[in-house]
Amino acid sequence: MGTALIIIVFAALAVAGIYVFLIMPRVVDRADMDMLTVDYAHRGLWGDKIPENSCPAFVRAVKGGYGIELDIQLSKDNKIMVFHDYDLKRMCGIDKKLSELTCAELKNIRLGNSEYTIPTLAEVLNLVDGRVPLLIELKGESGDVRLCRIAAEMLDKYHGAFCVESFNPLLLRWFKKYRPRYARGQLVTKLNKKNRNGSAAVSFGLSHMLFNLLSRPDFIAVDGKIRRSFMITVCKKAFGAKIFVWTVKNQKDYQICRKDGMHTIFEKIIPQRTFK
Repeated sequence: MGTALIIIVFAALAVAGIYVFLIMPRVVDRADMDMLTVDYAHRGLWGDKIPENSCPAFVRAVKGGYGIELDIQLSKDNKIMVFHDYDLKRMCGIDKKLSELTCAELKNIRLGNSEYTIPTLAEVLNLVDGRVPLLIELKGESGDVRLCRIAAEMLDKYHGAFCVESFNPLLLRWFKKYRPRYARGQLVTKLNKKNRNGSAAVSFGLSHMLFNLLSRPDFIAVDGKIRRSFMITVCKKAFGAKIFVWTVKNQKDYQICRKDGMHTIFEKIIPQRTFK
């Protein structure tokens, strides 16, 4: 083997080693995931005139014995609201961002054509009361960590099983530093100009989990389209990270994910009961 080839091989191995180091999950003193490795109803069990991320959707999930995935973000007066989109257009028909309105103002808005309003995290915690696990997605595209602090103060007093997740590794880094015993998960999908504004370099890093160095997650919540990618395989098989797949919408994909040892975040189906 020539000198040049040896250099190339060692360089390739070094790059591969650096990549694996960057994407690796938490491997030391991991959070307890025993109560959290279940299937989660995406924004609750919604449908049939029951809107997503609504109290009735969460009640249906509890009655079905499924974990609940939900989204949180701050209102103008720093109350934690359970709502997915940053703006109110799709769900409420209002051309404003949720963060531009106070909790009281948001409580006067209906979800879709329903009678239901946007719940607060406090309301949901009281409603669920530890009966099923919660998978809480932290919304936020900047380094503002107020949501993390306020949510942690509430979750410290909650007696049910829960974990946190986010696309934003800066938010997860806060939990890594200040709430290391919380189970935390890195959300990942293939990002591009169509689904994310901002730097192409940052989008590339997020898409390839290069910022796991910051978050060191206990689990990966992955877009089903890339669930069998190299990076997910490495995290699962080499490091034993739990994998949650989103969003599973049919029984076939559900069965495939479960056969592959992955848990699901599902909607529009009622999969076989997995939470006990």
